[in-house]
Amino acid sequence: MKFRYLVFAVVLAVVAGVGIAFWRGSGPLPDPEGCSVTLNGHQVDLSTEQAENATLIAAIGIRRGLPARAVSIALATAIQESKLSNLDHGDRDSLGLFQQRPSMGWGTARQVQDPYYATNAFYDALVKVADYETMPITQAAQKVQRSAFPDAYGAHEIDARSLASVLTGYSQGGLFTCVVHDSDARGSGDKVIRQVERAFGNLDIRRTGSRQDVALTVDDSEAGRRLGWSVSQFVLAHGVRLHPQGVAYAGKQWHVGRASEDGWKSGGGEGVTRVRVSMG
Repeated sequence: MKFRYLVFAVVLAVVAGVGIAFWRGSGPLPDPEGCSVTLNGHQVDLSTEQAENATLIAAIGIRRGLPARAVSIALATAIQESKLSNLDHGDRDSLGLFQQRPSMGWGTARQVQDPYYATNAFYDALVKVADYETMPITQAAQKVQRSAFPDAYGAHEIDARSLASVLTGYSQGGLFTCVVHDSDARGSGDKVIRQVERAFGNLDIRRTGSRQDVALTVDDSEAGRRLGWSVSQFVLAHGVRLHPQGVAYAGKQWHVGRASEDGWKSGGGEGVTRVRVSMG
């Protein structure tokens, strides 16, 4: 009887200890995968799918030479229309990130469910809006979308502006980070290059050495630093698909696995002209 009481007490102590550890945020299980942006005390949490789409919207804006304001408008629209998910359903025939309707001339059903096509289609329409850079985000978005709920976009303005500022590299220093678990899958440097160049266009990005590691060279300028941070964050957001082991840029470094829970840390060996993606 005493033995059973002793076993019960031990089990109870273990359960209580685990519970306290989880309550303190230091439990033995890893944090769930996902990403976040923190800017001026405001945090935006994203799933890995949402992060992929958010960084893609920013990357295409950069590729087209659009201002961060355009990216803010696009992000606010996508948050409202799909919560940054590539939906295969919607109101009537609305589909994709921006809930574009094939019947309204946005493209075929297949096209508007391609995030690359859908994002470019949105920007094509946005740049035709006179003075979109100075008008309220909700007004600019409505002129593109013609929504039945024209004021809804404004509710996402703070999130969209925070995301756009960080993901386009205007706000720098590792403000966007992701938790990505270790994987048995081996990443491909060639795949990283293809994904980055599909989003950003032709860059000075190439394989380095005999391994699959990748290096991007950018100018030592404000525009170069913005691009360096934007590409670095794009790779993080696509980490579940691309399987990088680490990213280093501008004196900071990020690593996959439990280390990713700590975000970017100081000590990256790369300067402001070189982004290095380690593939293991």
